[in-house]
Amino acid sequence: MGHARRRRSWGKLRKLPSKRWQASYVGPDLARHLAPDTFDDEDAARGWLARERSLIENEQWTPPAERAKFKRTSGYTFEEYANEWLPKRRTRTGEKLKPRTLSDYRRYLDDDLLPEFGALPLRQVTVAAVQEWFDGMDPETPTRRAHAYQLLRAICTTAHEEGLMTSNPCTISGGGRTNRAKRIRPATPAEFLAIANNMPERLRMAVLLGGWCALRYGEIAELRRKDVDTKNGVVRIARGVTWPMTRDEATGKLTGSAVVSTPKSEAGDREVHVPPHLVAELAEHVKKHADPGRNGLLFPNSTGGHIHPRTFGWRFHQARKEAGRPDLRFHDLRHSSAVLAAMSGATIKELMSRLGHSTPAAAMRYQHAAEGRDRAIAAAMSKFAQNE
Repeated sequence: MGHARRRRSWGKLRKLPSKRWQASYVGPDLARHLAPDTFDDEDAARGWLARERSLIENEQWTPPAERAKFKRTSGYTFEEYANEWLPKRRTRTGEKLKPRTLSDYRRYLDDDLLPEFGALPLRQVTVAAVQEWFDGMDPETPTRRAHAYQLLRAICTTAHEEGLMTSNPCTISGGGRTNRAKRIRPATPAEFLAIANNMPERLRMAVLLGGWCALRYGEIAELRRKDVDTKNGVVRIARGVTWPMTRDEATGKLTGSAVVSTPKSEAGDREVHVPPHLVAELAEHVKKHADPGRNGLLFPNSTGGHIHPRTFGWRFHQARKEAGRPDLRFHDLRHSSAVLAAMSGATIKELMSRLGHSTPAAAMRYQHAAEGRDRAIAAAMSKFAQNE
């Protein structure tokens, strides 16, 4: 009588005479691969098959025997593993990371993780070591600490799934979350206008689009004539420009150049209606200041090409100071615009569409602004009684 075997849609399970379970599958190389170890129960064996299939689907697969051999012979330091992990990382939908995201990950890895964990074998990255590192991070930079922790957790999660760590040492409750370091005081329409009026004429509309249409700087800097429909008062957001930083291996210095790419998510590809009072001014800007041709940039640098955020930022810094809002960052205009939209009665779904958010969580931050309308709503309802 043969031993129990289990065939599934992918992979094969076998119960051994010892009552332990063996798992195997045919890999991308068309060879059958056995799990390096047997398993206590069927669920554990199925879990291993699921992790192997995930590696294949995400193009991160190598034969499990090779991984086991490397683990035994080299110890696999955190730096070795992280440097292999980063270029293979994919989004939840299986796409490669955008250049800006890859650049940010590289920066957090080089500046925050490798100095602490780089030389350690993976199995020596313990819960205690992670907690000590986290506690030692600057509490004045909570966003950076949260992002670095998120990256560490993602790396360790994959290492654990591949059997290179006995468990994931990133167990800090809320470690990847952060509260806003400062409370943003939304700008008013009058302040939008005051800041815009203090900008050079060719950049005035950039501030107004940021304030009224909630566009990101990279989206504004990449706008072209073909993206603007002044007849219908619509701006199409189909691309953005970023300046991802890369480290020169010879000098160790960080450098960056403009990279144009599509939005991070499908939701980022959107049409945004321009408030009617701005449409004529937008048309005039396109006529006077945009580069020629359908692909002409709306806000070209005086020397050609995209305006670097540092160049624009210096102008914006002066303008906000003269307008009496030295605290306001350019990205805060986006926040201010979202608050205005919420106060105008926009639903979560409508905010998501206008801002290019793929999940409700981000858009919900602005709904608090609409709570103040409850008194006005109650007063408006009373008018019905007065008309009876």
